[in-house]
Amino acid sequence: MFRRLPGDETRTLVSTTPDTAVVFRPAVVRTPAIISVIIWVWRLLAGLARAVWRHPIATAVPVTFGVIGIVYGYRQAIAVFGVVLTSAVSWALLDPDSFRAVIGRRLLAWWRLVWIYRRHWQPVMIISGLGKHLHGRDYLPRLLRVTCDDWSDRVTVAMLAGQAVTDWTDRVDHLAHGFGAASCRISTLRPGRLMLTFPRRDPLSIPLPAVPIPQTAEVGPVEIGRCEDGTPYRLRVHGTHILIAGATGSGKGSYLWSIIRGLLPAMRAGLVQIWAADPKRMELSFGRDLFGPCYAATPDECVELLEAAVKVMQERADRFAGTRRTHAPTVDDPFIVLVVDEVAFLTAYQPDKQLRARAIAALATLTTQGRAVGIGVVAALQDPRKDVLTIRNLFPDKIALRLDEPEQVDMVLGEGARERGALADHISPRPDLGAGVGYVRLEASPDPVRVRAAYVSDADIRVMVARYAGEGCR
Repeated sequence: MFRRLPGDETRTLVSTTPDTAVVFRPAVVRTPAIISVIIWVWRLLAGLARAVWRHPIATAVPVTFGVIGIVYGYRQAIAVFGVVLTSAVSWALLDPDSFRAVIGRRLLAWWRLVWIYRRHWQPVMIISGLGKHLHGRDYLPRLLRVTCDDWSDRVTVAMLAGQAVTDWTDRVDHLAHGFGAASCRISTLRPGRLMLTFPRRDPLSIPLPAVPIPQTAEVGPVEIGRCEDGTPYRLRVHGTHILIAGATGSGKGSYLWSIIRGLLPAMRAGLVQIWAADPKRMELSFGRDLFGPCYAATPDECVELLEAAVKVMQERADRFAGTRRTHAPTVDDPFIVLVVDEVAFLTAYQPDKQLRARAIAALATLTTQGRAVGIGVVAALQDPRKDVLTIRNLFPDKIALRLDEPEQVDMVLGEGARERGALADHISPRPDLGAGVGYVRLEASPDPVRVRAAYVSDADIRVMVARYAGEGCR
């Protein structure tokens, strides 16, 4: 015999007959039909309003043709549709850039939202662990918006309450493969909001020719190449120190020579001096006539050059004390750029312990006190380990080119850089695809930016030497 008991009465029930089954029947509260209808209508109207707000063009087009069809007949609607379609195709053929900016990207964003992200959102979130399935209900981060540009999709997401950014950065591989992208990069918009960037293609896969020499003498940001979104990349040199790390053949010379190339007019005007320490005697020696007496090749000369920069720094600090807090380049006090190629030879591989200690002491002094008085250090090395360059954290701005190991990315760019999408260990070793490609992390922003420096060829350097020799360090 079966007894059905409502609610929680079964908790206190004790059965002494083994053949008697107890069946639990939960209490049911009947909702009036009018309330269910009101809730359903409210959700329908809210969904329609949300669709119109998020996709005004995609909703306006079918509504407009529907209204024309009802008022004037469907033949007129088809005729209008044909005229609009013909006009759109003509616009796309005659001026593809403006068509892509006004209509094309919006249509692409709507299609990617519907077909890629919204369709796969629930399984990707659940399987990756960013969403939770509890008691038959899914708790998912909200997909707010999708925008497209020429190379990537940018997805705006509202995190679940209690989530942290690290919960997402730990799962960039899950997100990339889940939505069919080569990689995923995460940046924080504001508390609780993230921007996920999914590249559709790689605009940096083609080598870049040398950037033209500027026409004006400026010490501002130097254009050295191109960002991943296709815009020119300008690197701030004055008022900072830059560390460039990358394996052999990764393109460190492209950054060094692009910086030098961009400062040549200011060097001729006397606003900039470029001092070069070249212990390898290969990279910078090709344009040694640009640097004049401020070029050093042997270990002894390199250390003496570093210590000479320290003396200039201390002399300026004595003069500037109590009168100014920042440096403005002038002919009397020019901005000094100290370029050190393969700095590890001076700080770790130098067999002379005294020279090694002097080099480390000079670099530490310059990187801690130099930028306030107009002395910047641009150092390049292959091995970013701490025992190779103990003062790497004294460089505010860092550039990671192709690296051999995933752990080296955080060594160069700082903790968490690889989780944010700086996959420097995935850069192609082929010179045509990966030389000069790197991730830049600036002092003012924790998010790495993928760039590619222009290639300055031997012919370009010869032209630079012919035009600007003897005007560097007077």
